[in-house]
Amino acid sequence: MSKRIDDFIIKENRQINKDFFILELSGNNYLPQLKPGQFVQVKIEGSAETFLRRPFSIHDVDYEKNIIKLLIQIAGKGTETLSKLKKGEVLNIIYPLGNSFSLPAENSKTLLIGGGCGVAPLLFLGKYLKSNGYNPDILLGFRNTNRIIEYDEYTAIGTVYLTTEDGAKGEKGFVTDHPVLKEHLYDHIYCCGPSSMMKAVAGYCSANGIMCEVSLENLMACGFGVCLCCVVNTVSGNICTCIDGPVFNIKDLKW
Repeated sequence: MSKRIDDFIIKENRQINKDFFILELSGNNYLPQLKPGQFVQVKIEGSAETFLRRPFSIHDVDYEKNIIKLLIQIAGKGTETLSKLKKGEVLNIIYPLGNSFSLPAENSKTLLIGGGCGVAPLLFLGKYLKSNGYNPDILLGFRNTNRIIEYDEYTAIGTVYLTTEDGAKGEKGFVTDHPVLKEHLYDHIYCCGPSSMMKAVAGYCSANGIMCEVSLENLMACGFGVCLCCVVNTVSGNICTCIDGPVFNIKDLKW
């Protein structure tokens, strides 16, 4: 798929909590068919310390309204600058970048697992699976109730299971502690989140013969495989996450 560099208008900058916000972006050109798991590279104006573009997963797409949504965590000067953008301001992005999640085999029982900001690509994925005849379950892990993100949006897709580290809502602990995994119901698991969480899920899937794809959150400065800062070690050697990923079958990763 060819890449575009377009200016998008901020339609809404919605603060979810003190750490997360969602940008709704509307382009002048009609959106191409985007795939779940792909990402964009955002140019950040007005931040002297931020001279490289920043990668963000495509959180959701509304083709009728020509809108892309990005779920962003405030983690530094660049994302803090983005969090202050106002309706009507312009954001330049390169898109669509990277590969995508695959459709599971017919009649597969699927589970989406996300932790923290790793839930970002799963809303688009969940809607995509739903539109293709699957009924995914969704397992989300958060530090506490204040950091739960778009719970209602995910419940509209499928059955949602929650974990919080303090146990204030859902099961106490991490996603790999949730009882639903002990039932071994799933044929295909999709996962995105902190590296330690994805490796734990990958270990569980490997031990139980479950097909698993993960979306890596490596630092990606260029998005085109030039800077080599996102290299990951695989069974095929070192490859760039930005062009050969960010989605990988766990069998291909040397974890």
